Amino acid sequence: MLEDVFFIADAHLGAEPEERERSRAARLHSFLESLEGRAARLVIAGDLFDFWFEYRTAIPKRHFATLLALQRLRRSGVPITYMNGNHDFYLGRFLADEIGVTIHDGPLPVAAQDRRVWVHHGDGLIGGDLGYRVLKRVLRHPASIGLYRWLHPDVGIPLAHGVSGTSRHARDPEKFPVDRLWHEVAEPRFAEGYDSVVIGHFHLAIDRHEGAHQLVVLGDWIDKFTYGVLRGGRLALETWAPA
Repeated sequence: MLEDVFFIADAHLGAEPEERERSRAARLHSFLESLEGRAARLVIAGDLFDFWFEYRTAIPKRHFATLLALQRLRRSGVPITYMNGNHDFYLGRFLADEIGVTIHDGPLPVAAQDRRVWVHHGDGLIGGDLGYRVLKRVLRHPASIGLYRWLHPDVGIPLAHGVSGTSRHARDPEKFPVDRLWHEVAEPRFAEGYDSVVIGHFHLAIDRHEGAHQLVVLGDWIDKFTYGVLRGGRLALETWAPA
């Protein structure tokens, strides 16, 4: 019986010109293909795409190969959960109905191999981020989604990529608040009975242990190509380097 559970986040496909992005997209596809026959589950902790918005009758053509890779993995029998990230403006029914992916909003509890893991994309978790939380509610409101649909995809998608690029590069890795994440986010989850916390969003690969407790920040699939795997009762952070 397959037991390994895999976690990835923050590929941000679509963030770069297509020619430059082709090799890292292929690297992601090879990883997804490798999970067939060896994964019990895949959790995508948000922002697989740099911008995802479901128009009623259109999807971005450059993501077609990635969507096929996900569909093949799902049809091989591997359950896939896609968690809302801050660049996932609107996850509608397409991924669920056509690809077979389970869409999940908010924190995700994962119980496997006698471990309790709390998974979150990572956005809006640290205290003092009230402005972002309010903005998120506004952007995800049905009225905002309805208004954005009035923009033609050839306008709406490039516009969103321009805005997302600004926010993505605004983070300073030297000021990464790992201690605050541990105390404000992880420790309350440990008090609730979880032994591990897994988050994305910050684009840094971090594996911090204190006794029986663990915080994993998943890195990204832009230049780190890191992923989490729960195997044999141990949660590890690994790098995908295809042959």
